[in-house]
Amino acid sequence: MTTDAVRATSATADADPLVSLPTLGVGVLYTPTLPPFLRTSLDSLDYLVIIPDMFWTDRGPGRVPRFAELDSWVDVLNWVSARRPLVAHNTGFSLGTAGSWVEDAYLEQITAWHRRYRFAWHSDHLSFARVGGANGHDHNAGLAVPVPYDEEILDLIADRVSRVRRRIPTPFLVENSVYYVVMPDQEMTELQFPNRLTARTGCGLLLDIHNLYVNARNHGFDPLGFLGELDLSRVAEVHIAGGNELAGMYTDSHAGACPEPVWELLAHVVDHAPQLRGVTFEFHDSYFPLLQADGLRAQLDRARSVWARRH
Repeated sequence: MTTDAVRATSATADADPLVSLPTLGVGVLYTPTLPPFLRTSLDSLDYLVIIPDMFWTDRGPGRVPRFAELDSWVDVLNWVSARRPLVAHNTGFSLGTAGSWVEDAYLEQITAWHRRYRFAWHSDHLSFARVGGANGHDHNAGLAVPVPYDEEILDLIADRVSRVRRRIPTPFLVENSVYYVVMPDQEMTELQFPNRLTARTGCGLLLDIHNLYVNARNHGFDPLGFLGELDLSRVAEVHIAGGNELAGMYTDSHAGACPEPVWELLAHVVDHAPQLRGVTFEFHDSYFPLLQADGLRAQLDRARSVWARRH
């Protein structure tokens, strides 16, 4: 689908915003190693997912300008956006952070980028990355830290999701998290929390299938049983990736090719998620020397063969 078609489709409002989402196909998450691949193999993907925060330097509150864009990175983005739809996968909302939330300046920066690039949809993680320090300054945890599935956290995140949706009209998705330790005495299950959040706020789900596989493998539950109880009607995008073993745990390291069980789970979701609009392959920058362009094309081609089961 062309960028103009995406914009036309997105302009049609509906009671459920997921219904009006464009059907994109198969995409990849941007990493700094990708520009040569994009220049030579853009036909391998239908859309590009970006983490907007990677494309600027946040100089901190009170600085003018606050956000300094990285010109060479933005040049690549402008070239792609003229040829393929873009999807935003944010990391800066930090939906589960306790206390004060994102500043207006950050929200306005994200809003401005939506106006510039007309993202087909955008998302963030059902987790937090920003942690308040004893000195009053915020610190970045460097990873998505899972939240406890409690009523108070549901209220907190639901309010923030609603605020994002009011400010930015593009449909908003939340992504399920990886966890390596089970928090005790939670008031909801890993299934109940996203089901209630999407029903309450009207947001969609970004179902990270590899995250689900990691959790199922480490904690010994049936991922297909999980999918049978998850409200798949709220899933608009899925992520697939690879991982590896570390210290007796299977990790979400985005280490190259997807394992076979992830492909099997993807086939199930493609068959059972009526609002699914895109399948995104993720890999960590450091693994591209192992994956190489041929390996990346092979992952995208295999994802497209699964996608074609229903599309």
